[in-house]
Amino acid sequence: MSVLPVEQSWIILVNLSADLKKKGIETPAKINKDLGLIKSQISFYKKDTSHPDMINEMARADMALNEIQGILLSLAEDCGDEYYQGWLDKLNRANRGEIVYELSDHSSKFLLNPPPGFSYAKITMKNPIAEERVQEIAEVFGIIMEFDTDLTVALYGDKADVQAALREMTPFFTE
Repeated sequence: MSVLPVEQSWIILVNLSADLKKKGIETPAKINKDLGLIKSQISFYKKDTSHPDMINEMARADMALNEIQGILLSLAEDCGDEYYQGWLDKLNRANRGEIVYELSDHSSKFLLNPPPGFSYAKITMKNPIAEERVQEIAEVFGIIMEFDTDLTVALYGDKADVQAALREMTPFFTE
């Protein structure tokens, strides 16, 4: 299936959020959780683009991305005009339907299209766990977390951050 402009915007914002974190700029913790939810909404939409519920999901995802974009771009402005303009240019290109980042087109049993330059981990727990417990760890380490099922969690982020989060989550595997 083709790449949607909203997918490109999502990847750009994920990369911008990670880059700001590398620069030591604090982003609202809610952004990582929202980006994870948006990724799920986009995936749901792509499964059936004609279903009214899926179209509504895409509209909600687009609105949430616009809100995140405003927050992250205002933080990017603090890093200088050139930095800000670079990210704004990428977002404008994505909105015009250009491919800014290549997305993997194949589906893998273990890899669910992580953003370029990001690592991915998928873990399965013995028993269901409250999302809040894992989300707090995701926020601390600046990674994106998605629940695939009640027992399976996918983590996206820089390799070191994903590894640190997995170490922090070790007690959950035995519960």
